[in-house]
Amino acid sequence: MAAHLKKRVYEEFSKVVQIPHEEAPAKKLRLSKPSKSAALHIDLCKATNSTDALQYLLHFARKPVETESVEGVVRILLEHYYKETDNSVRLKIASLLGLLSKTQGFSPDCIVDDAINTLGNEKSHQVLAQLMDTLLVIGTQLPESPAVRQRLIEVACKHLSDTYFGVRNKCLQLLGCLGMVDTPLTKDNEGLGISLGGVRDVQSIISDYFGDQDPRVRTAALKAMLQLHERGMKIHEIIYDQACRLLSDDYEQVRSAAVQMVWVLSHLYPESIVPIPSSNEEIRLVDDAFGKISHMVSDGSWMVRVQAAKTLGSMLQVSPQFLEQTLDKKLMSDLRRKRTAHERAKELFTSGEFSSGRKWADDAPKEKLDTNTVNLIASGACGAFVHGLEDEMFEVRIAAVEALCQLARSSASFAEKCLDFLVDMFNDEIEEVRLQSIHVLREISTHITLREDQLDTVLAVLEDSSRDIREALHELICYTNVSTKECVQLALLELLKNLNKYPTDRNSVWKCLKFMGSRHPTLVLPLVPELLSTHPYFDTPEPDMDDPAYIAVLVLVFNAAKSCPTMPALFSDHTFRHYSYLRDSLSHLVPPLRLPGNGLDLVDSRCGLGSVESAQLFLQQSLNRVSTIQNLEAPGAQDLLDFTIRDLRRLGELQTELAGAADFCATYLRCQLLLMKALQDKLWNMAVPLCLKQNVTATAAAQQILEETYKLEFLYSGLDSRQVATIHHVRLQAKALQLILTARTRQGLDSLISSCEKFLQDIESFQRLFLTELPHLQDSFVDKLLELMPRLSSCKPVELVKILQTTLRQSGLLQLRLPEQIHRATATIIEPTGESDNPLRFTTGLVVALDIDATLEHVQDPQNNVKVQVLYPDGQSHVIHPKPGDFRKPGPDRHRLITQVYLSHTAWTEPSQIEVRLLLAYSSSSTSLSSPSKLGWSDSIDSLPTPETAVEGTIPFSKPVKVYIMPKPARR
Repeated sequence: MAAHLKKRVYEEFSKVVQIPHEEAPAKKLRLSKPSKSAALHIDLCKATNSTDALQYLLHFARKPVETESVEGVVRILLEHYYKETDNSVRLKIASLLGLLSKTQGFSPDCIVDDAINTLGNEKSHQVLAQLMDTLLVIGTQLPESPAVRQRLIEVACKHLSDTYFGVRNKCLQLLGCLGMVDTPLTKDNEGLGISLGGVRDVQSIISDYFGDQDPRVRTAALKAMLQLHERGMKIHEIIYDQACRLLSDDYEQVRSAAVQMVWVLSHLYPESIVPIPSSNEEIRLVDDAFGKISHMVSDGSWMVRVQAAKTLGSMLQVSPQFLEQTLDKKLMSDLRRKRTAHERAKELFTSGEFSSGRKWADDAPKEKLDTNTVNLIASGACGAFVHGLEDEMFEVRIAAVEALCQLARSSASFAEKCLDFLVDMFNDEIEEVRLQSIHVLREISTHITLREDQLDTVLAVLEDSSRDIREALHELICYTNVSTKECVQLALLELLKNLNKYPTDRNSVWKCLKFMGSRHPTLVLPLVPELLSTHPYFDTPEPDMDDPAYIAVLVLVFNAAKSCPTMPALFSDHTFRHYSYLRDSLSHLVPPLRLPGNGLDLVDSRCGLGSVESAQLFLQQSLNRVSTIQNLEAPGAQDLLDFTIRDLRRLGELQTELAGAADFCATYLRCQLLLMKALQDKLWNMAVPLCLKQNVTATAAAQQILEETYKLEFLYSGLDSRQVATIHHVRLQAKALQLILTARTRQGLDSLISSCEKFLQDIESFQRLFLTELPHLQDSFVDKLLELMPRLSSCKPVELVKILQTTLRQSGLLQLRLPEQIHRATATIIEPTGESDNPLRFTTGLVVALDIDATLEHVQDPQNNVKVQVLYPDGQSHVIHPKPGDFRKPGPDRHRLITQVYLSHTAWTEPSQIEVRLLLAYSSSSTSLSSPSKLGWSDSIDSLPTPETAVEGTIPFSKPVKVYIMPKPARR
């Protein structure tokens, strides 16, 4: 009963209160990383000896340190530094302090005091030197703190008296890197004991160590002074005498730095007057420095000789007589100081001696000169370039040749005088020296004219087995002037011998004769009857047009005839026919001529600058016309795009200057045309089983659009960010079309979900990459998608596909801005020509080498991106990556590929053709990631996320060449 009453009481007085549901605030999670300072402290405390501590420090140095942890790590290191007794551990700690100070985002001003305090009790010279290096790093990281820099300079000055050379080196390096550049010397800072605020004080302190007993310190002092110069401080002229004395130092590092110091001062004070020792004469400082550096070309160290030779090439303000003295080992008379007749008479008068007349010519001027005391240039400096060109080390010879080139380009008279010396270098034993000599002579060819004996020496190099040497010489002859018709005839005969011995040089020889004919029309004119084998009375047999030597002669004659109107009168009838044939087949070698009769007046007077401007105007009008296709029906819009693409492709063929821009616009419009055809109403208003053929066509169009966009992005150079954004926009439309077609084919739900997720990632990537270009993409496909992005992220795949289909069909053509400087990457295979009917025969299982010679235009990074593809008749394809050494760069935006491809196959019953072409490799990862942020200490690119969906492929960018091969069965 009591239990029952108790229950009743609880039932009457208890009630249930329902608390309204309140949304609990979201808990914020903070990801904490283990403290690097605590881990380091634990490791160092576990170390039982110095070896363990050093191992822990070495292990710690390999790991990255976050910016917020740097200060704590530094405190732990400093704490252990004061406890440690082993020098090697303290040295490593000092090194780590310098590395940590370089961490991005960390300001080392908080550890300056501690770093300076460690110097006070340090006894080890090696540790002291490392601490000075750490202070140098700290001062470099704080360029906006003059107080810290001033303090560090005072510390460096204090330790300059250290007995260890390493400490003095670091102190001088710190003075050179942190010495005040723009603070004048005033009376206020003169009372600081050693005043370092003034420019004069820093230089005087450093210059005091030019005479240090250790050569490493003398070198460091010179480099510190050069560092002041690089930072903008003007070195005082009084340093010149000290630097000149160091040119005769016993150690080559000191002499090398002194050469650089003298060169700097010669550019700062070229017109200053300096006295000649042991005489009353004075000369310009730049002339004196030139003579002293010329003397160093005969130095005992080949490294000093190389530097001296290179330095001479940049001293363009030197007087002509000093310049010419470098080509003669004997002292020229104009560099000796002679006394005038008045001075000699005055000396005779003051001596009290007069001519008595009894002795014949006793008063004739007697010139007794001591060449060691009154020369304006040291005798050892005479013939500096002669010594350099005859040096035993080829590095010195190359440096001397390059210096001659720089000086000869600025002085036509000096170019003529050094011509013989450069021509003699064509016979050097080292190929690199010969090649450099040819390049140098090519650069100064505007100042020189070759004599017959010089030309004979030059043409002898055509026998060289190196292809690079021969082609460089062909280019030299293109731009060289010769003096007589005998020189032209000699050059032609030697080039024809070259053509006969090396048939692969055909194009290079033809190009060489083209320029020779256009440069020497008056010299070629008297040779025409002999060259063409014509006779005033008798008919001569017609030469064979398949002969490369005869074509070479015609190229020479026709290019000379362009500037010589009387020359065509000497041509025979078959020469006119041959001209017409060559004008069509080799138009890049044969110019248009006004030939009398035969209706061959081929000069186009309309070609010129106006045609380029009108073509550019036509290109702009074509793009403007296409922008109006939104107002047209589908058939009319497609016809307009077809006609515009045809016109642009034809414009690119006619106007080579606009070929890249025209082809780019035509390819872009081709993508739009394919997209327009794929989005026709007929395809989307019918069920999938009723339009399977159209569905397959649309799928192929989407894939083709993707391939074309990769061509647009990677085959053309000079694109700006808006044009790249336009290309990615079209690619995004093609991917959306692929996604819609995938959903229509009723594939699995899992694959559809993954395709939708991938497409959403592509949209986010587009927004991240082209955030600055989004204002220019108003009302475009991607603009509408970004507006619907919250809905797309949360909807089902089927609904997402419907939204994409509606948005894609409603989006119009995105206007393409006219590209300004766009060039298409092109490749032309010169060898093999594909004209030979004789197959390359080789035994099955072995290989045969096929020589490849190709020219590349406007290719970015060809060493990594250009590949050679070999396609066999059975469908096998081999892709070969040439070596980096196979690429040459003859000019800007031009490369030359000379390599060998090894072929092999099983036995064939008869010869067949293989196709050889060049491919341009690309990877979308180069643009799929934004530029990485600045990396911290010990960070690396490896820590960046790698793109999982990077698309890699190749684009054929040369015409295929067919080559006959015949693998023979092996003999048993």
